[in-house]
Amino acid sequence: MTDQGNSTSGAGSGPATGAAATGTGASGESTGWMSVTGGQWPAQVADTIEGVVTTFRTQVIRPLMLVARGLVFGIIVGAMATVVGVLLAVSLVRFMTVYIPGNRVWVSYLILGTLFVVAGAVVWSLRHSRGEDAAEAA
Repeated sequence: MTDQGNSTSGAGSGPATGAAATGTGASGESTGWMSVTGGQWPAQVADTIEGVVTTFRTQVIRPLMLVARGLVFGIIVGAMATVVGVLLAVSLVRFMTVYIPGNRVWVSYLILGTLFVVAGAVVWSLRHSRGEDAAEAA
């Protein structure tokens, strides 16, 4: 067995040195893989990847984050409005029960029920049916 790592006479038997290692020929011209993009391919690939990631972030991720943020804040505001509405209705019933003579709870229920029915009727009359929306759009 011969040790080819120490051999000096075999072509290609040792580590690459000289012009072959640097990718340049005897006349100084680029040869091999470095000639494809002028030796700057790692920087060009990194710039391309950075551009794609930046474009993806601005075109896809940022709008999705805004939508998600809006949904989260909308859910929080809706939950808080529901809690405040329920607490307000309970407080009104308690307030009217205390200040209506005779502690008649049914009177406070009647007044609040009437208010809610009137408010519901007003909101119901302001709604649009689907046929009206299609006719207005045309």
